[in-house]
Amino acid sequence: METSNTTADQRAVGEVARVWWWFLVTGILWVLVAVLVLRFNLTSIAAVGALLGVVLLLAGVNEFLTMAMRDVGWRWLHAAMGVLFIIGSIWSFVHPIGAFYELASVLGFLIVLKGTLDIGVAVATKDQNDIWGLGLLIGLLELALGFWASQQFFAPRAILIITWVGFAALFRGVGEIVTAFHLRGIAKAVGR
Repeated sequence: METSNTTADQRAVGEVARVWWWFLVTGILWVLVAVLVLRFNLTSIAAVGALLGVVLLLAGVNEFLTMAMRDVGWRWLHAAMGVLFIIGSIWSFVHPIGAFYELASVLGFLIVLKGTLDIGVAVATKDQNDIWGLGLLIGLLELALGFWASQQFFAPRAILIITWVGFAALFRGVGEIVTAFHLRGIAKAVGR
């Protein structure tokens, strides 16, 4: 029985590895986004605004999918959130520069909120997570960054957003390119 499971697992890995090129394409696209954003000009601002539109669109779709899996009592909330996210996405695509300025205006609050949540998760999972201290440290650093960003004028916040988004896109792109070549090697090994 274990031999058939191993064979089935190898076939499944082989199927996933055959689409290695998809990760190469998306990795290259992420690197191109990073290049656009890290230019630090008006194109950077518009690119970040459009990326916010993509994130809001995906969040809206996610809310509608979640709504389908919930009981009737909470469906209305997921539907309302989905509609709000979709409206925000459309606005971000129509006015990407305005979306960037709105994101910059709430950046400090968002980072403080993320830091608080990371601290809470680290402390709550302390018994199950051996590296909970790392999550706590990251949360504390996010809190400090969030309070710093809240006290700054617009220009430092804009630079922080552009740098953050640019390097996140760059790291994501490089990671996907590395994954693509790793999967390509697996596909060759399984093919033999």
